[in-house]
Amino acid sequence: MSDDGVWLVVGLGNPGPSYAGHRHNIGYLVNDELASRLRGSWKRHKAGRSDTVEGRLHSAHSGGSGPRVVLCRPSTYMNETGGPVKALASFYKVPADHVIVIHDELDIPFDTMRVKLGGGDNGHNGLKSIRGSLGTGDFYRVRVGIGRPPGRQDVADFVLSNYSAAERKVLPFQVDTAADAVESLMTDGLEKTQQRFNS
Repeated sequence: MSDDGVWLVVGLGNPGPSYAGHRHNIGYLVNDELASRLRGSWKRHKAGRSDTVEGRLHSAHSGGSGPRVVLCRPSTYMNETGGPVKALASFYKVPADHVIVIHDELDIPFDTMRVKLGGGDNGHNGLKSIRGSLGTGDFYRVRVGIGRPPGRQDVADFVLSNYSAAERKVLPFQVDTAADAVESLMTDGLEKTQQRFNS
């Protein structure tokens, strides 16, 4: 993995206030944390259908001037995420191995996470759309655990529901850790990041 070039960090979610607190929107929340670390504010991008924040990563292990980063929050619904991601990847000439997608993951318990390169979509419409538009699944994923729905609750209803009161107390720490993992991927690479964050 090369250290030069731009990184495109995509936080998955659905736009609009009615979706803001949903489990499916964890990618938006993590990217909001990264935006605050870059001291940037979201602006509509001319490549279309997404809001972006651009900056340089400042971290202890990058000596204060780390890689160039474009944070992306698609303004489309989850199943149409691929178009905006492809547009930005083309605009900034970002190869798939410099794309990081942050998303909710049913198969991982709440308050745990996994980082990986490539793999399947596991029924996630956002990942499926991005894979279709980029023509490859070989991008990084920061998979933030939300756990399985309780009882017989439908999966779609579960991901499009708000976190519980107990979960909301822990959520800021989970968001912070996921943002750390994104930064680690860009500066330390996959193997070290997995050792540190794959709980």
